[in-house]
This record gives sequence, C-alpha cells and structure tokens, in this order.
Amino acid sequence: MNIHEYQGKEILKGFGVKVPNGYVAYTVDEAVEAAGKLGTTVTVVKAQIHAGGRGKAGGVKVAKNLDEVRTYANEILGKTLVTHQTGPEGKEVKRLLIEEGCDIQKEYYVGVVLDRATSRVVMMGSEEGGTEIEEVAAETPEKIFKEVIDPVVGLLPYQARRLAFNMNIPDELLGKTVKFMTGLYQAFVEKDCSIAEINPLVTTGDGEVLALDAKLNFDDNALYRQKDILEYRDLDEEDEKEIKASKYDLSYVALDGNIGCMVNGAGLAMSTMDIIKHYGGEPANFLDVGGGATAEKVTEAFKIILSDKNVKGIFVNIFGGIMKCDVIAEGVVAATKQVGLDLPLVVRLEGTNVDLGKKILNESGLNIIPADSMADGAEKIVSLVKEA
Repeated sequence: MNIHEYQGKEILKGFGVKVPNGYVAYTVDEAVEAAGKLGTTVTVVKAQIHAGGRGKAGGVKVAKNLDEVRTYANEILGKTLVTHQTGPEGKEVKRLLIEEGCDIQKEYYVGVVLDRATSRVVMMGSEEGGTEIEEVAAETPEKIFKEVIDPVVGLLPYQARRLAFNMNIPDELLGKTVKFMTGLYQAFVEKDCSIAEINPLVTTGDGEVLALDAKLNFDDNALYRQKDILEYRDLDEEDEKEIKASKYDLSYVALDGNIGCMVNGAGLAMSTMDIIKHYGGEPANFLDVGGGATAEKVTEAFKIILSDKNVKGIFVNIFGGIMKCDVIAEGVVAATKQVGLDLPLVVRLEGTNVDLGKKILNESGLNIIPADSMADGAEKIVSLVKEA
C-alpha cells in the first residue's frame, strides 16, 4: 500500500525523524490559510499523488508570498500530472502539501529496502540526492553505499556513522544524521514498510538534517496489524478494479494488454503472463484467485477482468492442489452464464479432480475452449484474440 508524502512525514516524526513543518490542503483557500499559519518567507506548494517525479511535471512550486501560494495552488489542484511513474494517463491532484521552505546546503539520498539476495534489510545512502537514484545506480554505482542490517540487533550506531561518513555528511552533523537514520530504520521495521525512501535528505544552513521528501510503502500482508496505516489509504489513487479485487481477497494488478488472465498462485500467474508474451500476446492483468477460491470468487474475478474494456479474450490457467479443478470448473461455468461472456475463453486445468473438472466444462454447452497445457492454452488464446 502506498501513502502520500505528508502522511509519510507524519509517521516519521513519531520516530524522531525531523521533517519541515507543513499542512495538507484540499482547496486553494486552505492552502493560503496553511501558508499563513506557517508564516515563513518561502513556502513550498507540493502536489500529493502516489508517484515520483512531481517536480519535473510542474507539481512542486516555491512561493515567496501568499499571493503566489494562491496562484500555484490554483494551478496545481485539479491538474493531471504526468510523470515517469504515473504512465501517460497521469494522475489528478486532489490535495496539496503546504510546507515551510528551508535553507538547503546539500542534498543526499537515504533509503531502506529488503534485499532478497541476503534476506536482510539494507540501508542505502548516497551524496547524489535529489536525482533519480536509478540513474545514479546505473551510471555511478560507486556513489551508492550500503549497510546490511542484522535483524537481531537492528541498525547499529557504527553502521549509521559509517554510512553518513561515506556520504560525506559534514562532521558536525554526523550525530544528527545517525539519529535520523536510526529513526528511519525503526519506522521501516515497526510499521512493516516495503520501502522507506528519503530523496532528498538535506542539511540546512541552521545545522539541521531534514527529510525534504518521504516515500513510504507498506506490505499489504501486514496491514491487519497496522490499523493506523490502513487509515491513510487513499482510494482515489488506486485502480477501481484493484479496489474491488481487494474486497474479495483477490490479488489483481491492471496491465496494458488485451488478454485477461485468471490463475491460482502468484508464481503460476507470473509464468502465465510470460508465456502469453512468448506467443506474441499481451496480458491485461495479473490475477491470482488464491488457493481457496469459491464459485462466487471466480465469478467476481471474471467481472473484474471484463470491466477492463481492453480485454478481448480470457485465459484461465488453474493447477489444482488445495484448489480442486471441479470447483474451479463450476465457478467458470457459473460466471460465464452470469456475465453473459461473449469473448474467447480458453481454460487449462491440471491437478486434483482434473477429469471431473474437464467433464463439467465439456457438458456445460458453453463455448469454452479446453487446453492440454499452459503453452497450448497461451497459444490458443493469443491466436483467438488476433483473429477477433
């Protein structure tokens, strides 16, 4: 789950991480009122959307007075920002962060992620802050320093000092930077983050170390124990189909293709998308119905797939383990009848009760095309969609 920058900063403040003072605003008048409460000579007006690259897209403005705050707020609110992370469709700005300006001396990067290679949390730092960290990693990887953290003892002070030293943090600010990094790591662990990224971390003229921006993402599987984080969810920033899928405990991600996929198991779903592309097709979604799908769940999965107007055909690829093929077959038949499906539908079943499942499909009287293997099914649906 993603949250907005101002929400991330609220969380970080609770862990002793310093951030600039600021207020969220939903209207132009609220933006001006917030700037008045800050009372600073320089105010930053920042678009709040779940995407990076806002500054380059015109979503961050520096105002010298209240009139400029009003002008910039009026320009940004309601604007559709298109960045490298939003895709060409962009995202509409519905809220702003009105924040005090600060005397920036130098910009740095600090991020905390899970490194799957070591199965450890890693803190990364670089003195190349304020730029795309992906570019730094590609062009000058030697400027990115890493500290692998032992989960038993957490981030140790000497690791934070070493990272800050390698980032060329001024000596007089090493103590504050260590405190900053420690708080960031604690937030990452205690709030079940999947990423905690500060870009830029800045040092200021009055000797402070601040998170000028904050990107926190959270592990969806841990939200049951993070009720306060769940309250930050902004449904306006999420795909309607993904919201509906979450209500039925379906793992769904919308993509740009035209072949709808319904699969049980994340690994099989990824393989299914790969093999569709191998045969020249484009998957329209990732959809994992899980190991305990019911006929109702399958029906809702079909409805979600069909709500995507780009879908021209559907490939159902089920391996019955915990999931029984006959249950899936009954669900497919019921869903096909209920939604009045008129698109090509290819179904591949394998595993528990596979013969019974195939019999149910064959005797349904519906135009369901069976597949003998995953490759056979992918080849068939790609061919049918191209002919349509």
